[in-house]
Amino acid sequence: MMLSDKVQSSQEGKIKLQNAYKQAGLTIEKLADKACTSSDTIKRLLGTKDCPNGVERRIILKIAEVLKIKPTDIVDPKDWYPQQIPSEFERLIKDKTESFRGRKFVFDAIEEFFSKNSNGYFTVVGDAGMGKSAISAKYVLDNPEAICFFNVRAEGMNRPELFLKKIRQQLMNRYQLQDAADADLSSLLTKASEKITAGDRLIIVVDALDEVDHESTGNLLYLPTILPENVYFLLTRRPYNQNEKRLNVSPSVPTQELDLRDYPERSSQDVKEYIWLLLNDGEYKQGLSQWIEKQNLSNTEFVEEVATKSENNFMYLRCVLPAIAEGFYNNKPLDELPVGLQGYYENHWQLMGMTSKPLPKNKIKIVYVMCALRSAASREVIAKYSKQNELTVQEVLNGWAQFLQKQENNQSPRYRFYHESFRDFLHRQDIVQAAGVNLPDISAEVADNITGGLFGDE
Repeated sequence: MMLSDKVQSSQEGKIKLQNAYKQAGLTIEKLADKACTSSDTIKRLLGTKDCPNGVERRIILKIAEVLKIKPTDIVDPKDWYPQQIPSEFERLIKDKTESFRGRKFVFDAIEEFFSKNSNGYFTVVGDAGMGKSAISAKYVLDNPEAICFFNVRAEGMNRPELFLKKIRQQLMNRYQLQDAADADLSSLLTKASEKITAGDRLIIVVDALDEVDHESTGNLLYLPTILPENVYFLLTRRPYNQNEKRLNVSPSVPTQELDLRDYPERSSQDVKEYIWLLLNDGEYKQGLSQWIEKQNLSNTEFVEEVATKSENNFMYLRCVLPAIAEGFYNNKPLDELPVGLQGYYENHWQLMGMTSKPLPKNKIKIVYVMCALRSAASREVIAKYSKQNELTVQEVLNGWAQFLQKQENNQSPRYRFYHESFRDFLHRQDIVQAAGVNLPDISAEVADNITGGLFGDE
C-alpha cells in the first residue's frame, strides 16, 4: 500500500466530504488550497468531475487531515485497506460468517473502546459455542484494516512461532516494512506504528487464546505488555480462573473485557434472529416446517422454546436445527429436545447407541481415534489408525456428520471434529469411564502409527 497509489471515493464518501468542507466553513477552492491540491481534484472526489483513474492516497490523507475526518470517510475501507486474509483462514472466516446474525452490542462496545483509547487490548469472553470465533471472523470481514490470527488447535495452528510468522507477513505486506524478517512482535508493532497514517489504526484480531499451545511463562503468544500508539488487539477466549491469567500488560495500556454471559437478553435476541433465519432458509425450511407442524406449534412458539433450550449457545443451534430438519428428532416432542450444548452432546451420544449394552467398542474407538488425530484425516487413514474396516468407519462418519468438518479436494474427503467443545465432552471423566476407553492407550497407538508411517502423505 503506497501513498502514490490511487483510489476512488465511495458514494457515501462523496456526501461526507461535501458535508465536512461545508461544516468547516470552506469552499472547494479554499479546501484545495489548504490541502495543497487543485480544485479539480476535490471535484473528482465529490463526483462532479470525471475521475477514471482515482486520486493519490497522499492527497486524500491531506484532505482528511484538513477536515479532521478519516480517509475512510472518503474512500470505502475495503478499497483503502486491500483485504489480505491469510489463505489458511479464508475457509474458516467464510464458514463462520455465512449465517452470521446480530452481535451489534459487541461490535458497538469494541468500536467505543478503540475510539476512546489511543491503544489497548479488548477481550471478548464466552463459553464454548457462544460465537466468539464468529465475532472475530465477522470483524475481520467487515474491517479490512484488521489483520488476524485464528488459533485452531485441531489443525496445529496454535503455536507462538506460527502466530508471529502470520502476523509478520501481514504487517510487512501492509506497511512495506524493511529489515523485519526476523523482528519480534514488539519490534514489528513499533515499525508498523511509524507507518500508520493520521486517522488510521492497526487492529490485530487474535481468536481463541484458550487453544494456544504455549508452555513458557509470560503472556500467551508473547503479546506485548506495552503497545505503540494507534495499535489495538481484539482477543477472544473462554473463561478462566484468575490464577490461569496469561495476559499481563503495563498499567498504561487500556484493557477491557466483554463477557457474553453477562448479556443474556441481548444474546437471546441474537439467537432468535438466527433461528428465524434458518426457518426461512431454503436448505432447512421444509424440514423445520414439517416438524413444527407435526408438533402443532406456531413458528413463534418454536423460536421461543428452542431459544430457551439453546441457553444462548449458537453451536447448539448449529447442531440441533439441521438435525430437526433432517428428521433426526422425528419421534421426539419439543419438550424432549436436549437442553444446552452439553445436553445435546449427551443426547446424541445415547441416540448413536454409544451407551447400549454391549458397548459398540469398535465405533467408540473410531470416535476417540479421530479425537486423538486432531488434524483432518480420510476414511482410509481413520480405518488404519482405529484398525476397523472402512464400512464401519463410514457408518460412524455418517452418524456424526453434524459434528464434522468435511474437507474436499482432489484426493479423498478428510474429516475432523468441528469444535473443541466436543473434544472436551469426549474427555469428560464420566463419558470416558462409561465408554470403557483408555485414552493413554489410544494416544499411544496413534503415536506409534505415526512413527510407523501409516499417515503417509496426509
